[in-house]
Amino acid sequence: MEQTFIIIKPEAVARGLVGEILKRFEQKGLRIVRLKMDRISEDVARVHYGHHADKPFFPGLLAAITAGPVVMAILEGPNAIAHVRNLIGATDPLKAAPGTIRGDFALENPYNMVHASDSPETAAVEIERFFGA
Repeated sequence: MEQTFIIIKPEAVARGLVGEILKRFEQKGLRIVRLKMDRISEDVARVHYGHHADKPFFPGLLAAITAGPVVMAILEGPNAIAHVRNLIGATDPLKAAPGTIRGDFALENPYNMVHASDSPETAAVEIERFFGA
């Protein structure tokens, strides 16, 4: 079984979409292993999105992820990372296909509803960062 990590971002929490988003993962057959609601501090956000630090959209990304509470989850299932990435859709909501989370609910970046790990290595680091060992 493969595990992956997601963050349901503040805009999705504020719009009351947490249940709908989690439902889509469960309907696919993924299992929620851990779940919590919290706020991401700016310091943690800077580490989490550090690979974007030199990009012009970085300040907006930090502001968006720290704007309110988030819901974080560890999801598990066969090929969980690929399935989650398919379910959430393209990073840019304008390019996300209808039927995906971003395609159905997001209007513009950085407000694209969900963050998801993109590899087993990233998932392990992010799970440790937000849930501990």
